[in-house]
Amino acid sequence: MERESMEFDVVIVGAGPAGLSAAIRLRQLAEAEGREITVCVIEKASTLGGHSLSGAVLEPRALNELIPDWKDKGAPLHVEATEDRFVLLTEQRSFGLPTPPQMHNQGNYIISLCNFVAWLGEQAEAAGVEIYPGFAAAEVLYNEDGSVKGVATGDMGLDKDGQPTDRFEPGIALHARYTFFAEGCRGSLTKGLEQRFKLRDGRDPQTYAIGIKELWEVDPAKHKPGRVEHTIGWPLDAGTYGGSFLYHLGDNQVAVGFVIGLDYANPFLNPFEEFQRFKLHPAVRPLFEGGRRIGYGARALNEGGWQSVPKLVFPGGALIGCSAGFVNVPKIKGNHTAMKTGMLAAEAVFKALGENDPPPVLQSYVDALDASWVAEELKAVRNIRPSFTKFGGLWGGLVYSALDTYLFRGKAPWTFPNHADHEQTAKASDAKPIAYPKPDGAITFDRLSSVYISNTNHDHNQPCHLTLRDPAIPESVNLPVYDGPEQRYCPAGVYEYVEADGGRRLQINFQNCVHCKTCDIKDPRQNINWVVPQGGDGPNYVGM
Repeated sequence: MERESMEFDVVIVGAGPAGLSAAIRLRQLAEAEGREITVCVIEKASTLGGHSLSGAVLEPRALNELIPDWKDKGAPLHVEATEDRFVLLTEQRSFGLPTPPQMHNQGNYIISLCNFVAWLGEQAEAAGVEIYPGFAAAEVLYNEDGSVKGVATGDMGLDKDGQPTDRFEPGIALHARYTFFAEGCRGSLTKGLEQRFKLRDGRDPQTYAIGIKELWEVDPAKHKPGRVEHTIGWPLDAGTYGGSFLYHLGDNQVAVGFVIGLDYANPFLNPFEEFQRFKLHPAVRPLFEGGRRIGYGARALNEGGWQSVPKLVFPGGALIGCSAGFVNVPKIKGNHTAMKTGMLAAEAVFKALGENDPPPVLQSYVDALDASWVAEELKAVRNIRPSFTKFGGLWGGLVYSALDTYLFRGKAPWTFPNHADHEQTAKASDAKPIAYPKPDGAITFDRLSSVYISNTNHDHNQPCHLTLRDPAIPESVNLPVYDGPEQRYCPAGVYEYVEADGGRRLQINFQNCVHCKTCDIKDPRQNINWVVPQGGDGPNYVGM
């Protein structure tokens, strides 16, 4: 069976905030000038928003620019932030701290990103965008001159050995004059583009965190709609970057999560277990007593900031949103910046398509971004996250961050460098094992029961999408040197060392994968390569 092809002016990979904002903006411009520009968005989730995960508190700045009448159009922004709390935890006590100015949320909204993305998709379709959920972009296509020609979706109906079954359908080639990559953090195609076009030359390595989230229904007497609370400190040691969030939505729901920088050193650290332990703190546990957990998910997020943003353009395409990494870490927000980058790219491509000889490289997108509020915002906070590494952890980072914010006002004449997360992992012989409490099934849980409520599903008889560059590395390096950290850093129980032939071997339970990409980032030898599974597979988040 031959691969079918479709032609568009612009193809966008990923129906998240950045990709959908780009699509909407492009169609708005075309409508205003009476031009016909065809736009296609493909999304690996089976439904729009099904793979979207964030805290999330949305700063509506970009939304106000994109869809000024969003309230009239029914945007799911129902709970305005009314109270900010910033708390330091010790093992048994809590101490309120002054809320940093970047974390003030007046005018922002506590949202379900799933619902917001689904609504953005409705606006895009109403504007004339073609959207295809359940189609995972598996391959970048190139013209003879080396420029990007488009993408191809993955084949469907392959068995675990990669052979066609009776349900086999070949992928579809989507050709475009320009292709935007909006895959989100650690995109599988973006990695290849960075290597092919040397997009990271002269840039710092990107750094990441893992965010793990649960959605709860709590006792109405304990529910405070509009409350935004963040904690630092316990259960993490002072040398490990991270903290929690507790966001009170409507309908007695609370989003609770824990974020840990993936530059942590101790290979025995288990992010999922740290999150569960956090909920047992005397200042936290009462909120969840008598409540019910209704959702679970996990996702890596970019933390490198301005100095880690790669080159954004290359012949035939561009990176937008979290594919490039525009999270404002001190704000704990990236959706507004992702949306704005998509809009700027759309404006650049609209101008290019109107020229007699469209340029192969969208330099005007880069120029517009450099002059935008996104650049201003990220440059001002570029040193805050790396200061926690440079100055030895929590206390040094807090002191420097205060100086940078109140004294230098983000205009310090230096920039702290970032270092690749996987290089920071210590050997097991130099680290201390961590004992975690067993789950109680009421406040704390195990990983498998958590994956169950993420609605994760993969066809068991398909090729494993968690590939090893060298199959020998887990048993020859990861296990003896680092005590197999993949069995701990994965929040879904994908990686498991089992007894075999008098020793232990790595077993990959890919069916559990929630597509967080942590393994692709944190593996000490960068041996794990995450690629897309069959389109439509993975988690199916609801209300997250």
